Formats: sequence, C-alpha cells, structure tokens
Amino acid sequence: MQEQRLDKWLWCARLFKTRSLASEAVKSGRITVNGSRTKPARIIHIGDAVYIRRPPYEFRLSVTGITQQRVPASRVSTLYLESEDSVIRREELSQSIKASAIVEDRRAGKITKKQRRERERVKRSM
Repeated sequence: MQEQRLDKWLWCARLFKTRSLASEAVKSGRITVNGSRTKPARIIHIGDAVYIRRPPYEFRLSVTGITQQRVPASRVSTLYLESEDSVIRREELSQSIKASAIVEDRRAGKITKKQRRERERVKRSM
C-alpha cells in the first residue's frame, strides 16, 4: 500500500480518536500537507510533510508508513517521524504552561471576588 486518504491516515496513526474528528480538523484548516490546505479525501504518500495545529501545540510530521487499519500505540512510530524542532517546541511550551500555572492553597477557603479579579488581571497581562 503506497497511498491513503488523509483523514484515514490521521486516524490510523492515532493522531485523532475518531476518523470524523480527523476529517473536521482537515476541513477547518488545522492540517496542511506539503504546505497547502487540503481536503479530508486528499491522497497522501510516503514522504509527505504533514503540519498539524492542535492548540496550543503544533506538530511537524513526515509520513514514513501507510497502513490499512488502525495500529496499536506501540507501532505508531512506524507511520510518521516528528521533526526535532517540533518536539523541542512542544516540550518548551509544555514547561511554560506548567510554570505559569497559578498554585493556590485550598486550605485557606474560597477566594473572594476581589482576589479572583486580581488573578484574572494577572493572567491577561501575561
């Protein structure tokens, strides 16, 4: 097998939970193949570059395999290769999100309206 529909490949590679979710992501323009916006029925081949935006993360993949059926999670690495800069950016963003999380002490009780507004103001300024 040398080619497959884009939405089916995304589902088989476990990038989306259902094929319809993959199809909706393609229709909404969150997925591009070789730099151009596509349709769910687009045929992809080995070697194509796939760019996926799943806010806040972005994935840059290269298609290395095509399969007829959904593969187990242990075999997903045979279907695509993620670029090094994509992995680094996602890890940095993940660390940034974790670092910017507001940790509150629940033992102090419910926050007041003033405290909540102050927290929202701080979040918006970041």
